[in-house]
Amino acid sequence: MSTPFYVSPQQAMADRAEYARKGIARGRSVVVLQYADGIVFVAENPSRALHKVSEIYDRIAFAAVGKYNEFENLRIGGVRYADLRGYTYDRDDVTARGLANVYAQTLGTIFSSAGEKPYEVELIVAEVGAAPQDDQIYRLPHDGSIVDEHGSVAVGGNSDQIGSHLGERQRDDMTLGEALRLAVEALGRDGNGGGRTLTADQLEVAVLDRTRPQQRKFKRVLGSRLTRLLEDPAASSDTAEDDDAEGGPGPATPSPDRSDASGTSDTDETA
Repeated sequence: MSTPFYVSPQQAMADRAEYARKGIARGRSVVVLQYADGIVFVAENPSRALHKVSEIYDRIAFAAVGKYNEFENLRIGGVRYADLRGYTYDRDDVTARGLANVYAQTLGTIFSSAGEKPYEVELIVAEVGAAPQDDQIYRLPHDGSIVDEHGSVAVGGNSDQIGSHLGERQRDDMTLGEALRLAVEALGRDGNGGGRTLTADQLEVAVLDRTRPQQRKFKRVLGSRLTRLLEDPAASSDTAEDDDAEGGPGPATPSPDRSDASGTSDTDETA
């Protein structure tokens, strides 16, 4: 009888972590930045039908990189958790911290389970508050740990270099135009220190805008408004909705992002 091949628990976990990190690194990066009036999400994503950034609840948004089918399952689960908790208790009881804890438990269980491969995903959950000091941003790596971020965070691709660039330049009092241009500049940096110019057609941009009068604070920045903000950092970032910006005045109702399956991928599998 042959002796079973032995792998130490430490080596097994290290191999699983390396496997997940390589999958995540193949995805195009996502950047999240705080600015004066809220939180902006910027992803390199030429798709208009599939999204890396989505609304979860009134003040909460979700961004992810990695395997599309895996982070999409997590997004849908988060929407269901938020809707059920808000209906059972109160809408104010749905928080980014609670949602991050749910995601952490799910990712941690999958990562430590010997019977299945780890998820190749990295998530960001953010909640906009009434004031900048009340904003919350949580980063969740593949192993289910939670990192409380402040100011800026990047995931996927060469996130370390992007994050370093953002950390040196991000300010809490930036306008939306300034924050957007900084995020695009960071996303365009390659591993050799060079740079690429990203256009509006290559970007997916959304904000959690604390100045919006309606209960839902999430909206997408699209079309002509996105182009103006990229060209002119002093362009207006007031709460007036452009014709091509998702989420107009009205009661708080689920957006297509919350009810439909949506994600984005660099290939058929990795986003």
